[in-house]
Amino acid sequence: MDEKTVQPAAMPPQPPPQAPIPGRPPKFGVALIPLVAMALLLGVGYGVYKIKAQVLLVAAAAIAATMGLALGFKWKDMERGIVDSIHKAMPAILIMLSVGILVGSWMAGGTIPMVIYYGLKLISPKFFLATACLVSSVVAIASGTSWGTIGTVGVAFIGIAMGLGIPLGPAAGAVVAGAYFGDKMSPLSDIPNLATVISGSNLFDHIKHMMWSAVPAWLAGLVIYFFVGLKYGAVAVQSDTLDLILRTLKSNFRFSVLLLLPMVVIFYFAVAKKPTIPAMILSSLVAAALAVIFQKIPLTVVATAMNSGLPARTGVEVVDRLLAKGGMMSMMETQLIAFTAFAFGGIMHKTGCLAVILERVMKFTREVWSLVLTTIGAAVLSAMITGSSYLSMILPADLLAPIFKKKGLAAKNLSRIIEESGGIIVPLIPWSMAGVYITGTLGVSTFAYLPWAFMNYLSVVMLAVFGFTKWTMSPRVREDETQPGS
Repeated sequence: MDEKTVQPAAMPPQPPPQAPIPGRPPKFGVALIPLVAMALLLGVGYGVYKIKAQVLLVAAAAIAATMGLALGFKWKDMERGIVDSIHKAMPAILIMLSVGILVGSWMAGGTIPMVIYYGLKLISPKFFLATACLVSSVVAIASGTSWGTIGTVGVAFIGIAMGLGIPLGPAAGAVVAGAYFGDKMSPLSDIPNLATVISGSNLFDHIKHMMWSAVPAWLAGLVIYFFVGLKYGAVAVQSDTLDLILRTLKSNFRFSVLLLLPMVVIFYFAVAKKPTIPAMILSSLVAAALAVIFQKIPLTVVATAMNSGLPARTGVEVVDRLLAKGGMMSMMETQLIAFTAFAFGGIMHKTGCLAVILERVMKFTREVWSLVLTTIGAAVLSAMITGSSYLSMILPADLLAPIFKKKGLAAKNLSRIIEESGGIIVPLIPWSMAGVYITGTLGVSTFAYLPWAFMNYLSVVMLAVFGFTKWTMSPRVREDETQPGS
């Protein structure tokens, strides 16, 4: 009788051994050390000694990395955290580069100079405060710079106010409110671009979402300026600076309705929810063609404008300073800040420090209203500590972006809150760079213009109302919120 070979029972497949997780989770106090160190570095280093923010952020990242090594994490893992963090921001960073190209080409083509020219022509002496706010808004939207607007047309308005006997506090407040409204609503500005990069939202969705809070605050300010300004009468406006700007722009650029074509391209792509970067590149090419055809600027000069800004060409300092904007190089410092901030955030995430802090913060942000108020408070506090528009947005965004995601709230809610509670509040802080710049440029103290910059702080009030009512607090609809329609 043949014996049958007995087969051994098949063993169930064994799961592959899992690699041990490097490092040990930090305690809450330990997790706070890098964050506190960053706040101190920025508050003292930037706020007192004016050291560049990107250098201080590298120092903060080094402290976070040292803490990670002490906890047993490997540098390779922390390096991967940095790369992953920056990788997520690359689409928005590419948009920032495109914005630099766009501004430079619009300057060369005459689109921005034409908008500034006709904006200044709108000045009405009887409604001076409302006009100052309106024109500053138009110029800032067109140029993408609040500081440039304040340093040019703002100076002209202060000169007019002195000639008319209008108090300089209200005049400066109207200029500041208008300039910062235009700055935050302009796709050409670095502030909304940075807000979207660090929050992970889409630029045009972010700007449209801000309209719910910014436009009512701006309109409320205009109404107040209108009624307050009525008592100043209708004295004829005379300003040598204003006349000089108008004459110089008119003599150095040929204006035509066709110069609006680059704007039409941008608006079409935005309304049609088409990709942002192709829209900006196409608009820049149209503006470059207009520069060659209408302004008779050599193509080499147009290329220079796209790279480093429009070279001085009018011979009038106040106008050249206004037009010397744009180019890819103008975005470099903003991008360095973004890179170094994401390096810090990547290390904090990989070492588990951020998760430990967020777990504790989550206890105070169970409801939408408490999350909104916490974000507002973090942005305002960061603005007061650092005095920087950039850092007042970066710090709360790093900390709270995961909570917005966990609660199913769109990233554009976060980018709106940090820009309006941080970047737009900074000029109202006397020791901030913006506050010092405005006081030095306009010759008006921060406390004199602060009560009159209605848009800047009424926007924050609107945000708090939205937090309590949940109105305009958009839900998260897709994973990649850098895409249009998010």
